[in-house]
Amino acid sequence: MFPSQPLQEPHHCGSEPLPVLVRCGSEPLPVLTGGGGGGCRGSRAVVWMSHADPAEPEPVLVLQGVKLRQVLIQIVCLSRFPGVCGCCGPLRPRYKRLVDNIFPEDPKDGLSKSDMEKLTFYAVSAPEKLDRIGAYLADRLSRDVVRHRYGYVVIAMEALDQLLMACHSQSIKPFVESFLHMVAKLLESREPDLQVLGTNSFVKFANIEEDTPSYHRRYDFFVSQFSAMCHSTHEDPETRTRIRVAGIKGLQGVVRKTVNDELQAIIWEPQHMDKLIPSMLFNMQDADDLDRAGHPSTPSGSVQDGEENPAALAENCFRELLGRAAYGNMKNAVRPVLVHLDNHHLWDPNEFAVSCFRIVMFSIQAQHSHHVIQQVLTHLDGNNKSTPRVRAGIVQVLLETVAIAAKGSVGPTVLEVFNTLLKHLRMSVDLELGNGSRRNSSSSVSSVRGRESDERIVQNAIIQTIGAAPRSSPVLRRLLRL
Repeated sequence: MFPSQPLQEPHHCGSEPLPVLVRCGSEPLPVLTGGGGGGCRGSRAVVWMSHADPAEPEPVLVLQGVKLRQVLIQIVCLSRFPGVCGCCGPLRPRYKRLVDNIFPEDPKDGLSKSDMEKLTFYAVSAPEKLDRIGAYLADRLSRDVVRHRYGYVVIAMEALDQLLMACHSQSIKPFVESFLHMVAKLLESREPDLQVLGTNSFVKFANIEEDTPSYHRRYDFFVSQFSAMCHSTHEDPETRTRIRVAGIKGLQGVVRKTVNDELQAIIWEPQHMDKLIPSMLFNMQDADDLDRAGHPSTPSGSVQDGEENPAALAENCFRELLGRAAYGNMKNAVRPVLVHLDNHHLWDPNEFAVSCFRIVMFSIQAQHSHHVIQQVLTHLDGNNKSTPRVRAGIVQVLLETVAIAAKGSVGPTVLEVFNTLLKHLRMSVDLELGNGSRRNSSSSVSSVRGRESDERIVQNAIIQTIGAAPRSSPVLRRLLRL
């Protein structure tokens, strides 16, 4: 009635012929008969059909006398095509059947807990199948994202999280690659809910301590994507806050996953620090949260009005990153702070700049304090032609850093501070005297007097900074008396 037209040679399973028939109406149609060949693992039957009967909407597969309805998972019955191939559902690989079973017919029912327990037990018992499970879940999730079936996407990520927490072995490495691929797929989506979902899964993964380091895994994409989320400009304020909070948590996860791994030292390179640190500072400079910034005793990560505070989370992540910085990484960690303050004109007024460097000085290891001071001095030299108020703002930041570091640092760094400040003091005095000599010939006397007044601000800031170190360090005070 419906002649079979196989596309290729039939697949043989077992040592005995396996009769497979598709019943259309009341007349059975022989489709394939496999036999011979004992090289097939497990019992699998491939069904070939070339046409479908429009009057028979539910094909029935008769396998060795047993009727099985709707088990042709991959059969596409279209009369316009000469032939298609499908796989018999009960004879599919076990891991695929276990994965399929965790998805309910209605995604609102959520993850099937009993079937998830079976899948978890199977994955723990056969860890060599984890990579296949991960790849199959990744394929399903990709299709569901494209088709906007977000309920199934949530179920897939919940299953992945449970598998990650349950399976701790060397075989988890290939599974992690599939997991990170799925997280990246969600982060690339324009749906805020999917971005937050992917970030939460990544944070759970970042808290897992792996037994062996990864030699080839890179987090460049995640640094870029999470940084972009930290700068979200979504029109809805609540959604914008959710995306920014998720981005900060993602960056914190990257920091925790990489900074202690010698193989991931690339995270300290400038191209990554130039994204990480400005993203944190951008959220910390929110005017509504500046009143709590810069106090080392203030607990971070607080919750206000039932909503997580981006500024508090960013500060917590900033402290954690600086606390893990080694001596060789201090330059790459401090330079982006100075550049961010320049780009956003935060030296005048400089309240936020001062609070940032208080956080820096209290977060880094004490023996690295002189490195921060050297960076600020170099930045001051590079801004010798800037406006007096900008130079005064940098000097006041230097005052804070010296006051904190002077308690434990005596040596060439303090002498370098004095020499640099005296140089800038003389420069400021020369500029003031030069302005005064041109006062009579200038057409705008008020502007010249304004510049003179600004230079006085610079001079006072320099004098205060020079006197701060001896006041903070009794040892240095005794040395200066000599």
